[in-house]
Amino acid sequence: MGALNIAIGVVILIINGWMANGLSMNYYIMTCPIADIIVRNAVQAALQSDPTFAAALIRMHFHDCFVEGCDGSVLIDSTKSNTAEKDSPANLSLRGYEIIDAAKRALERQCPGVVSCADIVAMAARDAVFFSGGPLYEIPKGRRDGTRSKIQDTFNLPAPSLNASELISMFGKRGFNAQDMVALSGAHTLGVARCSSFKFRLDAADPTIDTSFAKTLSKTCSSGDDTEQPFDSTRNTFDTNYFSALQRRAGVLFSDQTLFESPATRGLVNMYSFNRAMFNMDFQRAMIKMGQLDVKEGTSGEIRSNCHVVN
Repeated sequence: MGALNIAIGVVILIINGWMANGLSMNYYIMTCPIADIIVRNAVQAALQSDPTFAAALIRMHFHDCFVEGCDGSVLIDSTKSNTAEKDSPANLSLRGYEIIDAAKRALERQCPGVVSCADIVAMAARDAVFFSGGPLYEIPKGRRDGTRSKIQDTFNLPAPSLNASELISMFGKRGFNAQDMVALSGAHTLGVARCSSFKFRLDAADPTIDTSFAKTLSKTCSSGDDTEQPFDSTRNTFDTNYFSALQRRAGVLFSDQTLFESPATRGLVNMYSFNRAMFNMDFQRAMIKMGQLDVKEGTSGEIRSNCHVVN
């Protein structure tokens, strides 16, 4: 009986944890019970057509949450009187807006005015992880959409030139520890970086780059600043090759390679490179945590009918 009470207590703690910030795993169970299925179908269809969208959707979620919280503000279009987040230099390479729009249209047909754009972004990132070979996990929902989207707020996004200490400090201000930060950086198991974000390493003859890999990066940049370099050899597959690349000093961004160079984070890189189960567990935990950054609920925010425009 005592063990049963303990078990019940643990379940209650877990349930309460999933309801942090007013969010809940079953938030739409009564109002739009197939919300998850609709978003998942939109993401799956997009990735079947173009698997590179997986990285794009995860990146969009990160860029949304780190600016004004997870409130869909990154989706809002600029106007004559306001330059929005999406037109910041840091966000010009964001992709996948049409996937969010497709999911929103389907949701509005099924249950109008119920599911927020912020929740769609979070659910799409979750599904992108799974469909690219990553862990299957659930996220709490109930975010409301923000009404503020200003270019100056994007200065809070971490730059590719930051070192490990600076990254630990920046993420720490948002409630993340070093392990959370390294796990989230593992999202670079998917996707590419543009030459403009790493070419300074070549100009400075960065000693943390493997000589042969430096030649690879130089060749990439010879085609221009917008030329793309995959973060690892399996750009569309969620695995641990990103961390293995850091061990070989073949990290594309300085902010990636610094994780191996710093004693504060090197052990985490080494652990994740050979322990995929641990990486999967820590990544999904950190993603759930990130998805609860400064969420808007209740009378704060709104449910946009069009994700690109404030109601």
